[in-house]
Amino acid sequence: MTVFALVRHGETDWNRERRIQGSTDIPLNATGREQARATGELLASRRWTALVASPLSRAAETARIIGEHVGLGDPELERRLAERDYGEAEGLTGPEIDAKFPDGADVPGREPREAVAERAVAALHDLAARHPGEAVIVVAHGGVIRSVLETVAPGRHREPITNGSVHSFRHADGEIELVAFDDPIDEQSIFPLADDFEQQNRLAEREREGR
Repeated sequence: MTVFALVRHGETDWNRERRIQGSTDIPLNATGREQARATGELLASRRWTALVASPLSRAAETARIIGEHVGLGDPELERRLAERDYGEAEGLTGPEIDAKFPDGADVPGREPREAVAERAVAALHDLAARHPGEAVIVVAHGGVIRSVLETVAPGRHREPITNGSVHSFRHADGEIELVAFDDPIDEQSIFPLADDFEQQNRLAEREREGR
């Protein structure tokens, strides 16, 4: 069995402004680095053997900060854990999206949710094969974590996926299973008034509401 802690990266300025980031490489801000440190301190209460991250800088830096606290070096970068590509919606705020892409309008270049889930889940299967019997921290993105969650436990959790939050999964007998959404280990790392993934991402909010 392999245990995974899926961590959402710390806050960026675009998160704070509620702009869609997707594949755009936006760095952490000061709050995001504080969140990463807090999450690292909490994860340090457990033993971890590997550290993996999306190659986007906000996730990779979050992972490096966490690694300093849990005694691991720089993360292995896994491109399949990168955030969903939102095409021409990237960089836009909610009102800008509603004006440019009314409900039902196609967003050119947007990656299908199913494709995100397929690549992210495949990455976790491969990591489990390379790290049997280990405990692995995986730093990724709200859209990636939501895609994994909806694949392995569809409809079970609609709660916020906040910056710095930790969600535990295990891989056994070829299957991925949710252990704990918002693992209690991370309660302190959810900063007051932190925005969740759907609130920061108007297109994801629409999809959740079935619009």
